Order: sequence, then C-alpha cells, then structure tokens
Amino acid sequence: MTDQPRPHHHGNLREALIVAGLELMEEGGPDALTLRKCAKRAGVSHAAPAHHFNGLPSLKAAIVARGYRMFAQTMRDYRAAAKSDPQAQLAAICDGYIAFSRQHMAVFKFMFQPHDLANETLDKTTATELKHESTASYQILQQACAPFAPEKTDPASMEIMIWSLVHGYAMLFCNPCENGLSPPQTIPDFSQILPKLKLKTNSARK
Repeated sequence: MTDQPRPHHHGNLREALIVAGLELMEEGGPDALTLRKCAKRAGVSHAAPAHHFNGLPSLKAAIVARGYRMFAQTMRDYRAAAKSDPQAQLAAICDGYIAFSRQHMAVFKFMFQPHDLANETLDKTTATELKHESTASYQILQQACAPFAPEKTDPASMEIMIWSLVHGYAMLFCNPCENGLSPPQTIPDFSQILPKLKLKTNSARK
C-alpha cells in the first residue's frame, strides 16, 4: 500500500515544510532535501510547497534562515549563562557558536555553503527572513567583539579576526573524525585558544 498524503490540519504549512526540511537535512545531509520529500514528511501533497515557496531554492533559503535563527539563539543562551564581563561574554558566544556546529553539523555546514539565493529567485517572505536572521546572528558576535577593538581603528578588523578563528575551528572540528584529523581528545578546547589573543577591552567602546 502506497503512502497517502495526510490531510493538512496543522494550520501552518510553511512552518511544517521548514521543519520537515531541517529534519531531512539532519538525517541525510543536503542531498536528502527535495520538495517532494519535504511534502511527504509534512504530510501534504507534492504540489503543496508551491503555495509557499518559489521552488527548491526558496525552501533551501528558508531552511538557511531558520538555521541562522537557531544559531543565534544558541549563542544567546550561552551568553546568558556566562558572567557579565566582556571576556566571559565573548568566550560564551564562541562556545555557543561551536556547540551549534556540533549539535547541528549538517545545517551549520549548509548555512555556510555557497548558494544561489539571489533575492530575485526567492519569494518575498523568505528573502526578508534570510536577510534578517543572518544579520541578527552576526550582530551577536559583532557586539561581543566591540569592547576589544583598539581605539581609533575599524571595529570590523577585530570582528573578522575573531570570527575567522571561531568559524575556522567550528568548521574543522564540528566532526573531526569525518575529516581524517586527529582524535577529538587531542584537539585543544577553544577556551584554551581564545585567551592567547590577549584581548584587552577598550574603555571607550565598552
């Protein structure tokens, strides 16, 4: 007996399709993501996604946007649990960054892959979400780096340095065994690496 689409009764088809897409990606990576599979997982007909997404690129963009939202919330949660001084706040955000990369490895890598997600190919709702969520997640790191930017220099330099460090660590070690790297127990924790930058707060930018 073939699977039959279940009647749509949850009231938010777009949300159901995004959640279905996230689940498929977590289970099988980006190659597992198709409109038909998402529709089946959400319990609707294969034609239903067209009511909310302008093809697979729009659904992918919506999943990337949701990934950024989850990513930002993880960093906020780690920040909220840390001490209030700038050093502790920055360290906590970096820990949240890395934790997300390990908890949601497939989504994290997908978020930072090159995508053909030009706004003109996306539906308006998805394009707006993608811009908002990606900007909001970066601003968390941006704000945490601001107190350490040397006076009379462009704060972006400090942001880029720390972002490059934490993102490179996350990408390399979100699943080190997958990359044929050293066993995880030989990799220093990021909390041992960040202090080596010897960051000092700039009172003018606190």
